[in-house]
Amino acid sequence: MPHGSITGLALHPSSTKGHGKWVLRYVSPISGKRRNAGLGSYPEISIAEVGKRATAMRIELAEGKDPLEEKAKTKAKPTVPTFKEAALTLHGNLLPGWKNPKHGQQWLNTLQEYVFPKMGTKRLHEIQPSDVAEVLKPIWLIKAETAGRIKQRIHAVIAWGLAHGYCQSNPADVVGHLLPQQPGKAVRTQHHPAMPWREVPEFVQKHLRPGDRPEVTRTLLEFVILTACRSGEARGATWNEIDLKNKTWTIPPERMKAKFPHRVPLSPRVMTILGEQMDLHKTLVFPSVRDQVELSDMALTSLLRRLNARSDTPGRVATAHGFRSSFRDWCSEKGVARDLAERSLAHSIKDKVEAAYHRTDLLEQRRKIMNLWQAFVTDTP
Repeated sequence: MPHGSITGLALHPSSTKGHGKWVLRYVSPISGKRRNAGLGSYPEISIAEVGKRATAMRIELAEGKDPLEEKAKTKAKPTVPTFKEAALTLHGNLLPGWKNPKHGQQWLNTLQEYVFPKMGTKRLHEIQPSDVAEVLKPIWLIKAETAGRIKQRIHAVIAWGLAHGYCQSNPADVVGHLLPQQPGKAVRTQHHPAMPWREVPEFVQKHLRPGDRPEVTRTLLEFVILTACRSGEARGATWNEIDLKNKTWTIPPERMKAKFPHRVPLSPRVMTILGEQMDLHKTLVFPSVRDQVELSDMALTSLLRRLNARSDTPGRVATAHGFRSSFRDWCSEKGVARDLAERSLAHSIKDKVEAAYHRTDLLEQRRKIMNLWQAFVTDTP
């Protein structure tokens, strides 16, 4: 029934006694059609309140507006972000959870290099499988692992958009149908080129003993070889990790690949190297000479290229990581127990049952092995 002095305002009774629904009937100034605008339920919405709402709508009608159309505009979804905007937002959300800051930077760098130039300005709901394929095609076969990581990151960005209602599907799910089959991972996997173990002593004596002109990268490489550690572990080594009294280097879990602390027994030659480095920096053991910061991962690579360090892979120079393989081969040739060799390399135990029973790192037994390795490398008795 009509109510009050506001034209078109009526209370429609419901099946429940004493309840109803407020409705404003009007003719749309835009379409010319009759429309009913709900203003709430009675008695939840009082007569005074419904009067205010109806009056506001009548003012809009007087201005040539359709109240229901105006209401729909206010409920419209926000603008769908571009792929680049979504990627930057997702990156910011994920960054605090990444333990390694370099991983966070690499995640974004690959998108900036390969994806943003071709797909960065497209809005998430506009992206098609063909767009993703165009990004991946140039590197899909020649840089298979990089392409795989980029595909995963594209999928993650669009999945974020899917979760927020910006798109209805993820084209990265089906892009594989538009790309050629990649070679199997076993075919793609290449081991780090390693120097044959018998050639290591000559290489160290000839190239890594600088005499009166010390060079930090040569000293660092000898340290890496003698400790059989990863180059990143040595480059980031700090003096508070070194126990000179007990001749032990303890690498904290956050700097280890397996995320477990690792104790490295230090041989006599390694102790001499540390003694020579002590006055160079208060924190880092092997700081860069010019900037006094941690050396980059290319420092040792560049040195080995300059020295043309021979490897067991035809046409490729030995890598710093490859000397771990040299050490492992030496262990096998000299009959070193597998357990001691693997622990010296800080390799994690894949068998969960076996790992559960390991309660010691066999430091002193490993010390004997590392002293023998040093004696071999330096050609000393």
